[in-house]
Amino acid sequence: MDNLLAYLLMALMMSMLPGTDTVLVMKNTFSYGTRAGYFTILGIAAGLTFWTMIAVFGLSIVIAQSVFLFNTIKYLGAAYLIYLGVRTFISRDTFSMDTVSEKNDHRKTATSYCKDSFLQGAISNILNPKTVLVYISFMPQFVDLSGNIHLQLITLGFILTLIAAGWFLILIYFLDAMKRWLKKPLFQKILQKCTGILLMGFGVKTVI
Repeated sequence: MDNLLAYLLMALMMSMLPGTDTVLVMKNTFSYGTRAGYFTILGIAAGLTFWTMIAVFGLSIVIAQSVFLFNTIKYLGAAYLIYLGVRTFISRDTFSMDTVSEKNDHRKTATSYCKDSFLQGAISNILNPKTVLVYISFMPQFVDLSGNIHLQLITLGFILTLIAAGWFLILIYFLDAMKRWLKKPLFQKILQKCTGILLMGFGVKTVI
């Protein structure tokens, strides 16, 4: 692998830039607690791992070169984000840590929230066409063609996943420290509406 340090820095910057994953982690952490946030991260990691395997087998290039496949992924991903945004925006339940504590008293309910959080993280990444572009345009720049390309792609993909997961774990730590602010009804309502609008916005931006 070439310029590993540069890759690490760029991967960190890409992970820290606010995007769909950031909004999902915040939404699920605020709505259902830190455990749901952790499961969202697991879902994000699963989605990135999926594309790592796709890249290793060379299918990411095929998808990028196929207008039909690329557009299918793009529009499905956009529709899913808009759906999440609308559902969040119109939800009557505000982000409340007190409500979360009550909900988590029921194991089945808590498990359901964690499952939904995992699926949201995974599906949003699998159906994100920009993830395809990362693997076919960003990663190859750091591959040494004289070495084992498959192994290098797996390693680079693993590093990207690890950095993203690490950053979101730090984010959840800070979100958890903001619990006292989350108890204010006005803050909860504004945050919920803004989150819904952001998700819809990312969905629209995906197809533009």
